[in-house]
Amino acid sequence: MKIIVLMKQVANKDAVLRIGPDEKWINEADVAQQTNESDGYALEEALRLKEAKGDGEVIVCSLGPQSAKTVIKDALARGADRAIHVVAENAHNLSPFQIAKAIADAIREENADLVFTGLQSDDASYGQTGVVLAELLGIPHATIVIEVDRSSLGETLRVKRELESGWYQWFNYQLPALLTIQSGISQIRYASLKGIMAAKKKEIWDVTPPIEAFAGAQTIEKVYMPLKTKQTQMLGNGDAKAGAVELVEKLRSEVRVI
Repeated sequence: MKIIVLMKQVANKDAVLRIGPDEKWINEADVAQQTNESDGYALEEALRLKEAKGDGEVIVCSLGPQSAKTVIKDALARGADRAIHVVAENAHNLSPFQIAKAIADAIREENADLVFTGLQSDDASYGQTGVVLAELLGIPHATIVIEVDRSSLGETLRVKRELESGWYQWFNYQLPALLTIQSGISQIRYASLKGIMAAKKKEIWDVTPPIEAFAGAQTIEKVYMPLKTKQTQMLGNGDAKAGAVELVEKLRSEVRVI
């Protein structure tokens, strides 16, 4: 059983974000980075599946700059066996298709039984890379997976998918397959001291795609903070009855809902 898990480095969710001087992306100079949330759950599910099977290999794959090694090493410390780093310094300029294509070229020869990705990234939030990757690899995929039936693992795997309006679906997928994992599917483990020490000896294979692989990348025209356009009006000058009368009049004459 060979499982590949895609993991992405993103800005810390509690970081104070500032737009860069060129207004093309955020200023990452002083921003702490972390593992994309749903990717962490994808890794945890892969590790649990390997443990349930009793053997196998979990391989982490990350596309990004050299700083993405931090995410990779954390994954190795948590229990992944080895890693593939697809080096791309300006990954935020790439479209989901270009990212998926570069990753597909890097992992295709691994012939993995399963590929796990997070549902979407916390920065761009396209939610497309996983499904495009499945198409490029020629394998079936399941999105928004909220439970994996580890006892069903064989030539097929039974998974539970989240649908709209509180509905869900159980479905059997023929292996190999790709699953995009929803956040909160399980409890993520911490890296132990033993795991951190062991990670130093694990292989990280760097892959540098050719320049033409990123030709025609999408262009970000401008990144900006949401504009505040709403204004608060105080009605009635402290008098509740007068305020109610003014509110009714505004709803009738300005908003025109009554």
